[in-house]
This record gives sequence, structure tokens and C-alpha cells, in this order.
Amino acid sequence: MHGPAARLPLAKEGKPMEPEDGAGPRDAGDHGVLDEATTALDALFAVIDEEQSLTVTLDRVCQQAIRALPDATMASVSMFEDGKPTTAASTSRSALDIDAVQYEAGAGPCLLAATSETVVSSRDHDPGRLWPEFHRKAQEADVTSFLSAPLRIDSEYFGSLNLYSCVEKGFAELEVAVLDVFTTALEGTLRSMRRYLKAKQLTDQLYEALRSRPVIDQAKGILMAAKNITADEAFAELTRHSQHENIKLRELAARFVAEASRPDTTG
Repeated sequence: MHGPAARLPLAKEGKPMEPEDGAGPRDAGDHGVLDEATTALDALFAVIDEEQSLTVTLDRVCQQAIRALPDATMASVSMFEDGKPTTAASTSRSALDIDAVQYEAGAGPCLLAATSETVVSSRDHDPGRLWPEFHRKAQEADVTSFLSAPLRIDSEYFGSLNLYSCVEKGFAELEVAVLDVFTTALEGTLRSMRRYLKAKQLTDQLYEALRSRPVIDQAKGILMAAKNITADEAFAELTRHSQHENIKLRELAARFVAEASRPDTTG
């Protein structure tokens, strides 16, 4: 429910009457957080339905996470790939710097959330004792609260969604639960997107291979005739030249065919 809260009716003594069914200002605030989280998820899924890169999508994830949790000042997404963490998206330079300190130290809430697959909150952890490097960098950015939730897309690509807040004692229990729901809903969609992008990459590679084959076959035929070698030996020679000159095999073959097809003007 958005907008100012409705005034409580007054009892005869001039004091506010107790709300019915135990509802109160806190309940209204809780409903507001849930409304924002639902709206943020709807907006995010609408974006994911569009054909976007994973990087663009993760940028939107950060933006919508801030929208979903009012205490969040900045957000980032940490992802592990080939065993190394990196920040795939962030809403500010400060968030990027706070993440980087954790990577350098090899410890911090974002790394703990990613590797333990649990939500890590400033309400449950003492950063000054556990992660002094992270704590110092967070203080420089006036960050007093943090919340990191795991994001597991597949066995090779996983990490955490990190929220940093300048609100003292930010991220109440409800917001922790909301973030857990937010990331759980998000993971399934990102898995599908990751599979689609990997399939598209493979399709593009196959198309390029089919497009390259005729000119490579031509180059092989010219070499076989000129040097009296087999098809495998001709292909091996083209591959060596491609690696030596650091250009694609198709480009090398096209250049070779073009040069071999030029009329001889020396005679």
C-alpha cells in the first residue's frame, strides 16, 4: 500500500484506538515493502523477456533490487567464473570498490554468500571482527549495513547479489526474507537465459564454420596441387600459418585463395 498511512480512529478518551486484528503501522510498512518487491520483480522479468546480454540484465537486477528493498543505497552482483570472483554489475563506484576489497582479501559477505549459498546479513555478522578490510572500505563509503544473497545460475557460473546501506541497522528481518524470495525467483530466469545465450553462441559458431568451409576447402585444394600433399597436410599447414599470424583460419584461407587467383603479370 503506497502513500501516507491512514489515520487511526480516536477513542472517546482522545487516544488512538487499537487497530483491528493486530494490524498497525509496522504491518502497513511491511505491505509496502512486499508491494515494492513484487513490482520490482515484475519489472525485472519484463526486461529479461527482451533479448538482452547477461551484463545488461544483471545491471537491471541491481537497479530493481534497490527498488525492492528501501534500505538499500547501492547494489552489486558478484559472479565466480573459472574460480575467480568479479563484479558483473553495480550501481555505483563505491559498491565496486567494496567488492574489490573483498576479492583482494579473499573474505567478505559477498564471498561468504556465494560459497555458502546462504543469505549473509550485517545483523548476524560482525564485519569489524570477521572482515576488517571490508569493514574499513565500507566505512569510507558511509555503509553501515549490508545484505548478500547467493545467486546460483549453474555449476560454472554463480555468485551473490549484494546490497549496501547507509541506514543504521538497516535490512530488517522482512527485507532479508524478501531478498531471499527475490533471488530465488531470479535464479530460474537467469538459468534459462544463460542456457539460451550458450546455445546462441554455439549456433553462431556452427554458422561461421559452415560459412568458412568452402573457402578453406579451396585453399586446401590449391596447396594440395601446388605441393603434392594430402588434404590433412594442407589443412595442418593452413592452421600453422593462422596461428603464427594470429588471424582466423577463414581469413587466412580467403587471402590465400585471392592471392593464388591473381593473374600472373610477371611474364
